[in-house]
Amino acid sequence: KIRIMNMFALLIGCSGAIPAQQPILSPRDSVELRLAGKRIFIDYGRPSMRERKIFGGLRPYNQWWRTGANEATSFITEADLIMGASVIPKGEYTLYTLPSETQWKIMINKETGQWGTVYNPEYDLVRLPLKKRTLKEPVEVLTILLEKANTTSGVLKILWEKTEVWIDFKMKENSRKNSH
Repeated sequence: KIRIMNMFALLIGCSGAIPAQQPILSPRDSVELRLAGKRIFIDYGRPSMRERKIFGGLRPYNQWWRTGANEATSFITEADLIMGASVIPKGEYTLYTLPSETQWKIMINKETGQWGTVYNPEYDLVRLPLKKRTLKEPVEVLTILLEKANTTSGVLKILWEKTEVWIDFKMKENSRKNSH
């Protein structure tokens, strides 16, 4: 009887044990930029290289990529933007990219809220070429930046491994007039 009670006490004691939490391998992060009072915002998962070959390896060339990890990468703009020769109306979107050895593309997709492995190209608002350069030093953790060029324009940059890609954007004239 004592033996059963000891085992019971041991089981109760062990059931309260908390397993060690694993670190999140691809934590969420976000970046924000304000142009003429209007917010531009990107939320994405930040995977690490962890000694892996990323582009042309883990991320094969010429296949779409969620541009992050886990949930799809969200892109919100409170201003109508011009990227390349295309207008991006204010709203919520999902960003995808198409990595290539030579010419990357960014896809701004109208479908939102999906997991990152879901991509429906029929919802692409635009597919735009990105400028690309090779970095001298590797970037361990995927980094997305929104950098201000002036009060009404900026640059969206994606850096990971030894690759940097970017696209310039500016506020459309009507967005500037509607801001204070």
